[in-house]
Formats: sequence, C-alpha cells, structure tokens
Amino acid sequence: MYFFLTNLSSLDLCFTTSIVPQLLWNRKGPAKTITPTGCAIQLYVSLSLGSTECVLLTIMAFDRYVAVCRPLNYTSIMHPSFCKALAGVAWLSGVGNTLIQGTITLRLPRCGHRHLHHFFCEVPAMIKLACVDIQANEVQLFVATLVLLLLPVALILVSYGFIVQAVMKIKSVQAWRKALGTCGSHLLVVFLFFGPSSAIYIQPKRSYGRSQGKFLTLFYTVVTPTLNPLIYTLRNKDVKGALGRLLR
Repeated sequence: MYFFLTNLSSLDLCFTTSIVPQLLWNRKGPAKTITPTGCAIQLYVSLSLGSTECVLLTIMAFDRYVAVCRPLNYTSIMHPSFCKALAGVAWLSGVGNTLIQGTITLRLPRCGHRHLHHFFCEVPAMIKLACVDIQANEVQLFVATLVLLLLPVALILVSYGFIVQAVMKIKSVQAWRKALGTCGSHLLVVFLFFGPSSAIYIQPKRSYGRSQGKFLTLFYTVVTPTLNPLIYTLRNKDVKGALGRLLR
C-alpha cells in the first residue's frame, strides 16, 4: 500500500513541477510565452504523468480490494515483486500513450497559429491550433479517453463494489472504521482527479477556450496533486492529534 503511495507522491510532485513554474513565470508579466521546445516537453511530461496516474489509481483500488476482501492473503498476493510489476505497467502505459498522442499532436500543421488559449500545453488545447480537419484527432483522443479514463473508473467501481459487499457482511464497528480509513482517502483522490479530467477530455470542444474548462484543468493538474499528500497524511493519528490541538 505504501509502495503505491510513494509512486503517487513522486508522480504528483513531477506533475505540479512540470506546470506550475511556467504558469507562475507567465503570470509575472504581460508576455505570456513559452518556447516550442518547452511546449513540447511540457506536453510529453504532463500527458505521461496524467496517463500514469489514471492507471496507478486503478491499481491502488485493486490493492485496497485485496486488503479488505482478502486480508489473510494480502502479503502473498501483493508481494514486492508483483507490486513493482504493477507500478511498472502504470509508468509504461503512461509513456506509451504519450509517445502516440503527443507525437501525433505535435506533427499537426499549425500554419503559423501560435496563440494557445490555455495556461499550459495539453493535447485538447494543442489540436485546436491545427489548420487542418481535426475530426480524426478528436476521435482518437476520445478513444484514448475511453481506455485511460473511463475504463479505469469502471474498474475502480468494480473493486469498490466488491469492497462494499465485503464490508456489509461485517458487524464490527471497528472493522467498518478500519475499512473506511483504508479506502476513504483513495476514493476522495479518485473523485478529485477523474471528475475534472473526464469533463475536460470527454468534451474538449466545450471545455477549452472557456474559463470553466481552464479552472477544471487547473484543478486536476495543480490543486489535486497538491492536496493528495494532505489527504493521505490525515490518516496518521499523530497528524490528526496535532491538527486537533492546532484548531483548539
């Protein structure tokens, strides 16, 4: 469990680092610019990390399913080598999707269009700069969204469906609290990440070029990764005690 949290923390740190410095630099003055190379790097890095997080959160849902529904077999199922393999699958899937989506997006002819109506280089915003018909690209983006957003959400719901069934059979209040403590933080992170990102990628035409779309993108790329450490830290009893004393 903590192994996947380490991966998630590293991923979130890289996510915010790839976006926030350029965002703050552009907020500094009227010239809101980024070099073509910097834009390409930002596109590849953010797309890779976002895709990886989709798969990683799905794997973490399976980890919690095993912890709640198969507690006696947890150590034998989720042994270190298997956890490393699952984490490797998450990172490789992110890199693979990036090489496909990012490369296709950057190869679109832009005919001198350089004004990006967004605060960072992202696929739905970048394809709007193309001076050719982008219907095929939008279909391809929608298919990728089905695989990397909607499919993970479906698998997460299935995992938590089994967890709910197992918890419903438990009569102990302490066991209920333990199960809630195990799954509550992950469920909140899933909601904060998949909610805004699904709204952006499923309907990019409606989302981009509007303040609402930019806010949703800012939420899942900057706000959510920043909140994730706090959400998981609040599970710690010492942190809860210190926070309670601070608020008194």
